[in-house]
Amino acid sequence: MKNILITGGAGFIGSHVVRQFVNQYTDYQIINLDKLTYAGNLANLTDVQDAPNYKFVKGDITDAAFIDGLFQEFDFSGVVHLAAESHVDRSISDPMAFVITNVIGTVNLLNAARQAWKGSFEGRRFYHVSTDEVYGELHDPTEFFVETTKYDPRSPYSASKASSDHFVRAYHNTYGLPVVISNCSNNYGPNHFPEKLIPLMIHNIQQNKPLPVYGKGENVRDWLFVEDHAKAIDLIFHEGTNGDTYNIGGCNEWQNLTLVKFLCQLMDQKLGRTAGTSEQLITYVTDRAGHDLRYAIDPAKLMNELGWKPSVTFEQGLEKTVDWYLAHQEWLNDVTSGQYQRYYDSMYEGR
Repeated sequence: MKNILITGGAGFIGSHVVRQFVNQYTDYQIINLDKLTYAGNLANLTDVQDAPNYKFVKGDITDAAFIDGLFQEFDFSGVVHLAAESHVDRSISDPMAFVITNVIGTVNLLNAARQAWKGSFEGRRFYHVSTDEVYGELHDPTEFFVETTKYDPRSPYSASKASSDHFVRAYHNTYGLPVVISNCSNNYGPNHFPEKLIPLMIHNIQQNKPLPVYGKGENVRDWLFVEDHAKAIDLIFHEGTNGDTYNIGGCNEWQNLTLVKFLCQLMDQKLGRTAGTSEQLITYVTDRAGHDLRYAIDPAKLMNELGWKPSVTFEQGLEKTVDWYLAHQEWLNDVTSGQYQRYYDSMYEGR
């Protein structure tokens, strides 16, 4: 069996990637490495936790000695690297945490792969998952991010991801390490930690709490359903070209305020409320520092070369997402209360 390391596999996107690989490839042993920070939750993976080709390991990618030992133990054929600090607001208040995890952690993994594979790269691959935020922002509504767009990171988060991207490419150019990189647009879907826009709004609408919208809500994002992202990662991991970058976008551009109002309408229908009830909860708050106006990805390369395309429209994906949250209230309560973290802290205490 091939041993495949997926870092950050208990997180939002990572858990969907783990599920995709575990269910799709019975001849792979999937090792899920996660530190179980606030964003990591093994309840995201209860449906595959007992699969014979799945193993969870608690650990920190910033611990170089631990990572080296893990590569020696499992002789990985491939790495899908998703572990990262990813919340822009948190990066503004604590940028160093993003440098340590996103940059140092990535370099630790690159070093471990280079040493373990020792130049014998046949059948090996290091896949680095990045973000569209490394490209900066778009002002022209006719422009889109492509794989050759110049990097222009504008937050500590995007700067840390841009740096890690550069290190991955440098290890390919310098050492010949077989790498691929993908840069994705905003993800949404089940298991999303409720500090991000869509799950936060769903939770607050349920609780009749204010719906905070930055500035005038004019910022535009391209939204990618997380299950479509996981399938794209699977495809790129297996069929992508070493040294190449692939942009993954949902082809769903929405202005933040328009999105929130649509979500309010959908939630009113699902909860049996009078139309317009949830929209009254919208509250405008001071805009985020350095808030990028618009992100939009052109996924033509991925679609034309590898045949990928989104499986749902945003409206379809959003309804599936809302239905999931309404059906998994216990998960949402555990996450918002922090109960899941206390459980894992007790389980792994002293390890």
